[in-house]
Amino acid sequence: MSFNIFDIAGSGMTAQRIKMDTVASNIANINTTRQPDGSKGVYVKKDVSFRTIYEDTVNRGYSNFASNSPDAEFDPKTGNMLINANVSLNNGMLTGGVRVDEIYEAENGVKTVYDPSHPDADEEGYVDLPNISLVEEMVGMISASRAYEANATVAQNVTTMMQTAMNI
Repeated sequence: MSFNIFDIAGSGMTAQRIKMDTVASNIANINTTRQPDGSKGVYVKKDVSFRTIYEDTVNRGYSNFASNSPDAEFDPKTGNMLINANVSLNNGMLTGGVRVDEIYEAENGVKTVYDPSHPDADEEGYVDLPNISLVEEMVGMISASRAYEANATVAQNVTTMMQTAMNI
């Protein structure tokens, strides 16, 4: 059993925490029409993109899986028969978790509404507001929370399995 499962689960938990922080920031700024310095400027919705972390190359020795040929290969030194089942191994790379690729401003991050009573409304009564849907943000928060919990459960289950194996 590889101990890098904790790194993978931990990286997933970190990525989902950043996603939850970004969603919380969006919700907190749902009506923000000013910059932190007080100047006019609308908060633009942020979103997070993730990227897979690839680690070590797979060292399969005499394996012919990389070639994706339909035949089998016999290794006379070990007596093993290596059969290719047309399985792709991510170009020989192992997944090592996930990381936050970037936090970016969403397209169409600003909406214009008619509200002549708003202090930041223009002379025609229109004001620019963040284009943030509370329902979409809550769905994103629940999704990130569940993914975080799933990664925590993986780490806990692996710990339990390791403890059980030591007791055998």
